[in-house]
Order: sequence, then structure tokens, then C-alpha cells
Amino acid sequence: MKNIKYILSLIAITSFVACNDIEDVDLDLEETTVTPELTGGSVDFSNYVALGASFTAGFTDNALFKAGQENSFPNLLAQKFALLGGGEFTQPLMNDNIGGLILGGNLVINTEGDTLFKPRLVFGGEGPVDLKELIGDVTPTTDFLLNNPSGTFKNLGVPGAKSFHLLANGYGNIANFPTAANPYAIRLMADSPDASLLELAMAQNPTFFTLSEIGGNDVLGYATTGGDGTNTITDVSTFNFAFNTLITTLTSNGAKGAVTNVPYITDLPHFTTVPYNPLDPANEDFGPQIPTLNTIYGAINQIFIALGQENRVIEFSETAASAVVIHDETLADLSLQIIGALNASETFPIFVQQFGLPAQAAPLVANLLGNAYGQVRQATAEDLLVLPSSSTIGTVNMDALAGFMQQGLTLELAGQFSVEGISLPLEDKWVLLPSEQEEIKVATDAYNQTIADVVNANSNVALVDLNSVLSEAATTGLDTGGFSFTTNLVTGGLVSLDGIHLTSRGYAVMANEFLEQIDASFGSNFILSGNENIPADYPTNYSPALQ
Repeated sequence: MKNIKYILSLIAITSFVACNDIEDVDLDLEETTVTPELTGGSVDFSNYVALGASFTAGFTDNALFKAGQENSFPNLLAQKFALLGGGEFTQPLMNDNIGGLILGGNLVINTEGDTLFKPRLVFGGEGPVDLKELIGDVTPTTDFLLNNPSGTFKNLGVPGAKSFHLLANGYGNIANFPTAANPYAIRLMADSPDASLLELAMAQNPTFFTLSEIGGNDVLGYATTGGDGTNTITDVSTFNFAFNTLITTLTSNGAKGAVTNVPYITDLPHFTTVPYNPLDPANEDFGPQIPTLNTIYGAINQIFIALGQENRVIEFSETAASAVVIHDETLADLSLQIIGALNASETFPIFVQQFGLPAQAAPLVANLLGNAYGQVRQATAEDLLVLPSSSTIGTVNMDALAGFMQQGLTLELAGQFSVEGISLPLEDKWVLLPSEQEEIKVATDAYNQTIADVVNANSNVALVDLNSVLSEAATTGLDTGGFSFTTNLVTGGLVSLDGIHLTSRGYAVMANEFLEQIDASFGSNFILSGNENIPADYPTNYSPALQ
């Protein structure tokens, strides 16, 4: 169902009038601002190396592509550092602006048959769409088996890398793919596939470094999979060891650097765009089904009420938007109670017959309902639905359809019981429950405490409070560079079409945050000397025609 729509700073000049005892004199004074000469303070910017994950790489719109990489925040920083003698900043550029990766000429497919490393997202008029929807079929040309770049790269940002991956030998060895290697690491480590990213950084003997978003992917994978257990949160002790090792090693030769902390990722539009109650009774595919749905759920609701589980009652409104139905693993499983109660009901066989089934099918339907609705409820405002759920809600789950038909239901009836978020509860992977959100926050707070402690103990390291920056954008709006940035999808200007990574304009803002903290910590004056980045010079999204 297409029922989700994506939603989207005068300087006062004071004139001075002076007077004396003889006469009033109007003084036409022209204010002048003296811009100081740029200085690097105590920092040697001659050899800058950036280490990090997707933000460092310039990942945007759900892909890595040349234009995005050229506007990565480390590349923007390097352009400013060049004014103070900074050297060439090399990046492992992709082959095209399509985005996505192939392996040996072939698309990489996961076990569910989905294409991995897809081309970038573009704006389709109402919201993000796949590039192919606007320009037709496109195939990436960046092959991480056949055409990897060689050489030494200053940008060592690897999308998807967790904290401990930066220490892992062989993370860039294709022989370890897919279990223990990352294709983006494979591309930039072609000459040293068994080295670690940290070793590659140290081999260049950096005089200055940035270490960004370390810890972000340690919770992000858990969040984007709805906390379903397929991608776990990195335990705090593992993160602590990794981060301490990274900082101790990077500063061991006297280099200075700047690091970020971890934002509350659940503030990002990937988790805040899809409403918990997107089911519109005016929708022609949903509205007419409401009476039948309420009849089916009515039989289950009576059992919920009898068991004192009123919070599980499911009912769809015919006049207002309704919440989706979700599976909640934290609930007690009432499957057996539901099955037992339905089988014991003298009227249940009659109930079953209204769906065109014989009375003898009552035990089958009882088992179906019990197993389907033992741990379900309607979503609340405290639940967060991940962005991809918007294209799933209201569609028929073909696996469920086939399963119900194998149990003896007709195609029509099986289809009625297989509608995602309506008759079929949304799986855990589509929803972050409050308990799962709390797990993410606890881990993020622990990571950030470690980061703060390490920075406070090392005068060679500056801290960029990325958490506060994104929190400000998510709440009051971030006023900078002539814009008021928010975290709204599409219209906010800061976060790209994937709802997680920044726009190129957002990366310009991020680069300025680094410059500000470098100035404050090491005595440089990038901002005061007028050498910050101008956000308006960078796009919020790219044309579909950009290839």
C-alpha cells in the first residue's frame, strides 16, 4: 500500500551617533572586519590520514559513488589542510556514479535472493526510489574482484566496518569474503590484503588523523534489522579494547587527531519516518476489509480480555488511521491458550464456516490463529518502524501465503491471512521495540563514555560531539551555514535518502564541526580566518542522470 508520504535564517547593523558639547555630529563609520591569517596552531597537517566507516568514505543515498566520495568530509578537510601544507589526499574512488558493487561481473545475491551493494537511491517525486525506477536497468561497474585500485590511500573509510574490524587482519582479503571480509576494504587493500586498516594507517606515519563514527556500526546493524538477533550489538569490552588500541596506536608517533562520538542512531529518519499508524481507512485496498478483519480479530480479542491482556486487543478504525499489527517477542506466548479456547468454543465451527470452510476445519483454523497471534499487538508511538517497512506494509507475504495453502486454506483465504502488518504481524526485523531501543541507548552511552575518557586523557586528541549535533538537528533544528538543518527525510538537508548517512551538504557541515574542534583544541583558526566549508556549495541529492 502506498499510504506513506514523505514529509519535508539579517544582520542588524547599528549606526552610531556621537555628540559633543558644541554640536551634534553624525559620524558615518564604516565597520571593517579584519580577517586573521590562517594558522595551524600546534598541528602539522602535512600528512593527513582518515580512518573510519561509511561517513568517512562519503557513503550517501545508500551507496558509495565517485561524486559522494569527492564530497566526503575527510576530502573537504584535506582541501583546507592543503592551505597549510597538507599533501595529496588520495581516495579509492569507485568506477562510476551509479554506486553499488559487482563480483567477477556478477551481482552479489544474499541467501534470500536479494541484490546486495545496490546502486544509489534517487528522489522519485514523493520519496526515495531505486535509480533503476527512473532511468531503467543499471548495473554497477565497480568490480571488487577484477578492477580494484592500487596504491596507498589516505581515506581509509570502510562502509559497514565496526570498531574491531579496524584491527582485523584479512578484513580486506577477498578469500575471506563474505564471512570475514568487507568488499569496500578489499578495494582499498588490494596491495596489502592481510594487513589491518590500522596497520595501513600507521604505515603512512600520519601527522594528523581523524577517527570517525567508530561505534556507529556496532549498534547500527542491530537497529536496521529491528533487533532480530541476526546482527548483534558489539559488547562494551570489545569496543573499549578496540577504541583504546586505535587511539594509543595512532598517537604513538606524536600525531594529533580528532575523533567523533556515537550519535543516537534512533534519531535518524531511517527509524522516525514511517508512522506506527499508517493504515488509512480511505485506502481502497484496506478500508473495505476492516469489518472482516475486526470480525477475525474479535474472536482473538475475547481471549485476550479473558486472560487479562487487554493491551493486546487488535481493532481497526473505519474513521481514523490505525496502527499496524506487530510481533512482540517480549510478550508471553499465548498460542496454546488461544488454540485451546477456540477449540473449546461451541460457536467457533460456525465462525469458521463464514469464510467458506467446513465446520470440520475449525481445529485447523484454531491452530492457525493461535500460532499466528500468540505474541502480537498493535504498534504504539513508542515503537519504531524501520524505513524499508514502508514498502512491505500492506503487501502479501508470499512465503506465508504458500504456508497457509499447504495447511489447506484456499488461495483467497490464504491471501487474506498473509497481508503484512494487517492480518500477518510484522516480523521483528521491521520494528524496533522500546526494549530494543533501550539496548541501543545503553550501548551508545557506554561507548561514548569510553570515547570521552580516552580523549580527556590524551591532549593530542580533540572530540567532535557528533551526538549533540545530530540530536540538535532532530529536535530544534541545526542552524548553520545559512540553513536550518533537520533530520527529516528528503527535506531536512542533513540526512540522505537512505535515512542514515549524511548528504554531501551534511558532510560539509560535519567537516566544519571538525574544523571548529581542531581550532578549539590545537590553536588553529580555520573558522575565524573564514576557511570553513560553505554548505550551500554542496548538494543534498544527485540527479538520476549522473552516471
